[in-house]
Amino acid sequence: MRRFLLIVSSFLAMNAFAQEQLLLLPQAGFDAPEAVLHSPLYGKTVIVFGDSYVQNAANPIEETWHYKLARKYNMEYHNWGRNGSCVAYEWKSDVFGPPMYERYTALPDTADYVIVIGGHNDAVLMHRYGEGTEFFRSKLDILCQGLKEKFPTAKICFVTPWNVPQPMYKETAEAIEEVCGENGIPVFNSVINSGITPRFRGFRSIYFQSPDDVAHLNAKGHDLFLPRIEPFLLGL
Repeated sequence: MRRFLLIVSSFLAMNAFAQEQLLLLPQAGFDAPEAVLHSPLYGKTVIVFGDSYVQNAANPIEETWHYKLARKYNMEYHNWGRNGSCVAYEWKSDVFGPPMYERYTALPDTADYVIVIGGHNDAVLMHRYGEGTEFFRSKLDILCQGLKEKFPTAKICFVTPWNVPQPMYKETAEAIEEVCGENGIPVFNSVINSGITPRFRGFRSIYFQSPDDVAHLNAKGHDLFLPRIEPFLLGL
């Protein structure tokens, strides 16, 4: 028997841009260390919702830290990442679909964990438009409230972008922490706690999908990040 059954989803939940990327089902009789078998994550259902940090840009989803986390803990894993997706902004909606504060309504109705990863593309657009974080905060608040209503029993958390050496990333991470805090949602601040340092080209050449990429980890980068965020998720 294969360790895991992979199903590439082909259904449309809200429109063509709401398509689930990958579903990983847990294995019956899963063999794992006692610490894994008795973990709060073991056998649970997790939805990972977001942008290219979730879809993993041009690389396989199977290389991502969240996929590897789901495999480790025999979780049911739903990947709802969309390359180019924003939390708040309508950006090339014919290509990237609606923003996350609208798109969340298409997610499955039940989950034990909901991990939201976004803000990178919003930071780019805030800088491009010469805006502060006010609009972003207003739509993020809608997303937070909507997720709490849709998943009243789930453990919901957000993960910010890295410490990208470009304008508005620090401000975006701070806005995510503050708005999520107002809604009682934990945040993993990747600017401070990730150990990912995209400002250094040498680091990017080893751990990112290309030396010029400041957003997307390769398989080694995901392996580096997983031990950083795993205790945070175990403690939710």
